[in-house]
Amino acid sequence: MSRSKRGLLVLAASICTKGGKAVLSRQFHPMTRTRIESLLASFPKLIPANSQHTSVETSEVRYVYQSLEDLYILLITNKASNILQDIDTLHLFARVVSDMCKTVDEREIQGQSFELLGAFDEIVSLGYREQVNLMQVRSALEMESHEEKIQEIIARNKEAEAKEELKRRARQLEMQRREQQKRTAALGGAGGGSSYLGGGVSGYSPVPRYEASETPAARTASPAPAATSRPPQFKTGGMKLGSKKTRQAELLDALGGEVLAIEEMSAPPTPVPVEPPTLAQKDARGSLPVVNPESVHLVIKETISVSLMHEGGVKSMELKGDMNLQVSDPSNAHIKLALAPFTSDFGSDLQFKQHPNVAKFAPGQEKIIVLKDPSRAFPVGQALAVLKWRYAGQDESYIPLSINCWPSPSNDGTCEVNIEYELENENITLYDVVISIPLPPGSYPTVSSQSGWSLNPSTHSLDWSIPLISPEERSGTLEFTVGGDDVGTFFPVRVSFVAQGSLAGIGIANVTRVNGGEEVAFSSDAIVNTEEYLVL
Repeated sequence: MSRSKRGLLVLAASICTKGGKAVLSRQFHPMTRTRIESLLASFPKLIPANSQHTSVETSEVRYVYQSLEDLYILLITNKASNILQDIDTLHLFARVVSDMCKTVDEREIQGQSFELLGAFDEIVSLGYREQVNLMQVRSALEMESHEEKIQEIIARNKEAEAKEELKRRARQLEMQRREQQKRTAALGGAGGGSSYLGGGVSGYSPVPRYEASETPAARTASPAPAATSRPPQFKTGGMKLGSKKTRQAELLDALGGEVLAIEEMSAPPTPVPVEPPTLAQKDARGSLPVVNPESVHLVIKETISVSLMHEGGVKSMELKGDMNLQVSDPSNAHIKLALAPFTSDFGSDLQFKQHPNVAKFAPGQEKIIVLKDPSRAFPVGQALAVLKWRYAGQDESYIPLSINCWPSPSNDGTCEVNIEYELENENITLYDVVISIPLPPGSYPTVSSQSGWSLNPSTHSLDWSIPLISPEERSGTLEFTVGGDDVGTFFPVRVSFVAQGSLAGIGIANVTRVNGGEEVAFSSDAIVNTEEYLVL
């Protein structure tokens, strides 16, 4: 069937703002810029209020459109086109845009405009839909050039041949230099022997004695020019024995330092292992507010590891915490710390462990951190872990953040996924929260209800980023649609965050001197990190 007889004819594929301003447009039919801008400017005025339709028509063209957050993606077709095929083509365009852009906004689309136009041309050619899917479009855009690979191989071979030629010439120069030194030494030795001893052979009789005493020096150092100042007899013997480092030095001198030192001239160089660069560790504080330390400063650090079941319940939960005391003023080193009453429900489920020099808590009394020996003082200028605690169990009431992931398969082979979070522990405020939901292989989401998401290509997951979760803003939802009907592919959901506060409700009520009971100013910094937070 010829293309002229097909029903579908796409005039243009465009992305515009809610007001009709063109962000990106690809025309598949001859059309002036003024014409396409006029069509896009009139498009928002044609959309009825509160309409659930995805197409509108004029007397000349049909608009098939879909909302992308604050933008519209639309196809402009003739009125004789097949609207079902138009909608299917539009969905493919939307998935391509979501796949190639980290965030669907005007700046990101303009930054990726060249790649997007190339992808649009893979989907529609001369106004007609090509029989391709998202994976085929991606493969076409990432396709490697066979000719480029061949040229790279040729370039590498030429470079290797040049290096081998350089080594061969270096060996040749070394041999020529050694032969020249031998001839010079032979002439000098023969002349000295005939004038003093009367024979060239007997003139070399002292060589073994000098050779034995000077051999270590010949192995440890030196560039060849220094050897020319030695007596001719020793030089000849030294060149006969030779050494690896002496040969290297002579070669480097001959080439003027342009060749790397080679450990063994007759053997291929041994590759030297290179230690991988050390990566800078990510700041564990993230976006937490900075605390200005006083002369008595306490740092409370907690790490939580949780495995939740998506059908409800806790598979495992472990909380580990420690309190570090740092005193910077020696006059405030004789102190005791009074813990504040617990503000969480952990209570007796917590297991405490004190530093060996710190007194144990008295049952039924206020919990005080003080040294066993009142005459001693806390160390100054260094942090000391004075208290540790731990909880391990399956009590669902202790989790700090509940996650509800609810995939709902549809009859058309897609799945609608709803994600909801809610802060359960009001002792903490969460920062830099990332909820990562795995996606089915080869499928990409259409997000309809929430911004602040991005695609993670390394794990093929949707990462939902929430800058702040506090008791005042404790919950939120995200909805998206994606191809695939296997609900198991959306798990495990991974959560990471850094929090301010203490999950266990550990805090300091006051700091006082051991003698006299005078209160001392102090500062406290409480941090919670996630080791592993999963919804299975």
